[in-house]
Amino acid sequence: MTLWNPERSVIASARAYRRYMDRRGPLAKVLRKLTRLRHGFWSATTGSTIIPGVRLGERLRLPHPIGVVIHKDAVIGDDCMIMQQVTIGQLAESGAATLGRGVYVGAGARILGDVAIGDHARIGANAVVLTDVPAYHTTVGVPAELRSRSSPDEIERFRSEPVGSR
Repeated sequence: MTLWNPERSVIASARAYRRYMDRRGPLAKVLRKLTRLRHGFWSATTGSTIIPGVRLGERLRLPHPIGVVIHKDAVIGDDCMIMQQVTIGQLAESGAATLGRGVYVGAGARILGDVAIGDHARIGANAVVLTDVPAYHTTVGVPAELRSRSSPDEIERFRSEPVGSR
């Protein structure tokens, strides 16, 4: 076990901070302050802003957590992989993105507004996503456009393997 693991530490600190945000009592107050400090340390270390209110799915991967920004209203599904310099945020109106299960978000991508990203979708590097992306589709460009739908073989592989193993 390694003590220096920014990927796991920034995610764990955001989850811990969220867990103690709404608890009451003297012990909860102390734990809230400690988790806030821990989250602040890992946020500064990685240059990431993962607002503690965000709902993070199980087995979320941030292989290079540098510069990742995730809005508090976003929902990230299980088995997703988010690369470096990604922003999942809002436009002028309220609402942030919902990512389904097994979504891959390439480096530098921006997912903005109240959009739904379907299960096992792929967002290309530096794409700016402003509209919904159906399940098993790939989108690239500025603004992002749908490029392809995964083949039946790829879909079966996506369903059976977690994102991190690809």
